[in-house]
Amino acid sequence: MSGVDFLDSNVIVYALDAAGGIKGDVAERILRAALQDHSAIISFQVVQETLHVIGRKFRTVARPPDRVAVLEEILAPLWRVYPSPALYGRALGVQERYRFGFYDSLIVASALEAGCERLLSEDLQHGQKIESLVIVDPFLETA
Repeated sequence: MSGVDFLDSNVIVYALDAAGGIKGDVAERILRAALQDHSAIISFQVVQETLHVIGRKFRTVARPPDRVAVLEEILAPLWRVYPSPALYGRALGVQERYRFGFYDSLIVASALEAGCERLLSEDLQHGQKIESLVIVDPFLETA
């Protein structure tokens, strides 16, 4: 998977949020390119978080049929990392070494397991290198 980015759920959520503003525009471009060029992947955790947020936390929540469409048309084509005991073990190691929260550690472990070079997320420190992975905040210049 070298050269492929890992997308954190915040990128997808901003792309789907009608009130996403400038971050939404940036996220839409990233997501469109990811789907078109197969240039990014996600994990089961990103699928879960995205479906939860669009169904509960948007100003206008997505109805079940709309969430199914998001699952089938956006999430499923990018979904490549699934839960396993090895993934959870790696996440616990990341958590211990870097002192991240468990769910952030699981995102990092998923990106590492997939062999991604970059993790696009606004939730972690931009530029931080974790093994072969670099954290990139794609919204840094929108602030």
